[in-house]
Amino acid sequence: MPVGKDGWFEAGRPIRVEGGLRARSRRGSIGERWWSRRFIDLLEHVCDPGRLSRGRAYARAGQVLGLDVGPGAVRARVQGSRREPYQVSAEIQAYDEREWDAVTAALGGRALYRAKLLAGEMPPEIEEVFHDCGLPLFPDEGALEMSCSCPDWGFPCKHLSAVLYLLAEAFDDDPFLVLAWRGMPRDALLDALRAAPAPPDGAAAGTAPPDVEDVPFAARLADPAAFYEPGASAARLRERPPGIEPPPDLLLRALDPPPVKARHIPVLDLLRPAYRRLGEAVTGPRTPGEPSP
Repeated sequence: MPVGKDGWFEAGRPIRVEGGLRARSRRGSIGERWWSRRFIDLLEHVCDPGRLSRGRAYARAGQVLGLDVGPGAVRARVQGSRREPYQVSAEIQAYDEREWDAVTAALGGRALYRAKLLAGEMPPEIEEVFHDCGLPLFPDEGALEMSCSCPDWGFPCKHLSAVLYLLAEAFDDDPFLVLAWRGMPRDALLDALRAAPAPPDGAAAGTAPPDVEDVPFAARLADPAAFYEPGASAARLRERPPGIEPPPDLLLRALDPPPVKARHIPVLDLLRPAYRRLGEAVTGPRTPGEPSP
């Protein structure tokens, strides 16, 4: 059997196929949205650059015959140099009903995240919600189980790489596939969010501002002595309930995001985890499952 640059495998040209899945990207990196780039960055961190390059070529040539994303598993067939296509799989932990109940409750309790998800958007903060529940959204280096039926001993091979690059583009098209891979289909998640109790006005229950008497400006001018008096007495200004602290990345949320990216990732997506770690260093980490501020 011929030995190629990749090791012990047939080094012949792949058999051309018709109707295969082709990557939209024709050059450079693959993956456009923050969630797909986060996945690709993980892939490019742990995988051999040479096989990744050949995997991109396979993805762009249409050698992947099909891609199926299900709870905990992505399965595909890739046409290589042999007559029979190779069977490829990439598996991660699919969260159970109890774990997803915690996540959907946390998402449903945040008006902004809930509204964005119901509108079909994936807010960057969703990764922090999973983190607060003790459940990673994206697989870390050791949590992605991959296999291919080809004889290449390299890991991952170019067939696996091609499938993972096309998976990233599928994430671009439908961010809910990221959640479906973790075990929660899109429709089930949206139904759970619609059924969740509406979050209270304000950041959290008990933080509504006190009623302040609205005195017309002209009336204040008529009584200069009372012009600078507060609209509410100090006795009515309660302290915030214990445990409700502003999020450590409040400043990042308040300011307009700068048009700066690092390796195609918006700089705010890189700064948020750093701000979160800094906040934990000051106040201590939260217990997994404890609601985020």
